[in-house]
Amino acid sequence: MKNHAIIFMMLFTCIMYSQTKKNGTIYSEHPAIKVVENMQQALIKGDTLPLASYLTDDFKAFNGMANDPDNEGANKQNIINQSKWWKENFAYLSITRQGEAYPDVLEYKDSGIWVQTWDLLKGVHDKSGVKIDMPVHRLFVVDKDNKIKRMITYDDGWVWKELRERRNTRTNGTIFNQHENINKVLRMMSALEHGDADKAFSYFTEDARFTNLDMADGEFHTVAKEKEGFLGMLKSWTIESIDVRGYPDYLEYELDNAKVVQSWWTVRMARKSDGKKVKIPLMLTHRFNDDGMMTGETGYYTLQALSTK
Repeated sequence: MKNHAIIFMMLFTCIMYSQTKKNGTIYSEHPAIKVVENMQQALIKGDTLPLASYLTDDFKAFNGMANDPDNEGANKQNIINQSKWWKENFAYLSITRQGEAYPDVLEYKDSGIWVQTWDLLKGVHDKSGVKIDMPVHRLFVVDKDNKIKRMITYDDGWVWKELRERRNTRTNGTIFNQHENINKVLRMMSALEHGDADKAFSYFTEDARFTNLDMADGEFHTVAKEKEGFLGMLKSWTIESIDVRGYPDYLEYELDNAKVVQSWWTVRMARKSDGKKVKIPLMLTHRFNDDGMMTGETGYYTLQALSTK
């Protein structure tokens, strides 16, 4: 039986190897890599004369994310014009290899030399301030004269969408200075001022999250944890007043249907042990769901003043 198993494995291995076929060679070092990388630098810097010298006369560029079967691609002059656009409209442009990635040259038996790159494109759009910081993957076809014949680009289309949208002025919802959600924040803060934790935290959903400037990135408190911290603070401190500064705003956004109250406060407190007084400025944003319950609080404040001697 053992001999039969060995014979079977040998036959299986032979069958598997008989189904493979070598179609070329992969290089990590090749003259085509230098041409491709030089071409990309010229493209973003607006060096149109060197750029043109790297391209064949019948050069074509394609967006690898597009799905139009009739797309004929951008020609050599289109890419030269695009290079001018980069130079005229962006600051701090750079394109570098992404992390430890490096280009590969695939020399196929039938279809010639292809170069594939993984890069990081950075820059800032002059007019809109839109920041570009995205990976770019490209495929290039390089002919026997070491000139680029084809370029296929895969990148983050959302960046270009944002650029198009920022060409025009548009609204993104409504700002209220009087609204029931503002009233709830005022009632909640008044309850905190009077040490009524049960009432104050009743305005939040059970899964609400709380963050402030004293927390690490990604850290948050649950309702129970925030309530516990507040009651613990009251053992050592007395809240003398919580006064609103200016007036709260309620923002009802069109994008993502977000509902946010932002407010500004001054909290005056006294330490029970020695009567030391502190004044803490707060900026708070409270997120609301469609039922008018608060789903989260972001506090732009620090409680370090409470630890002073």
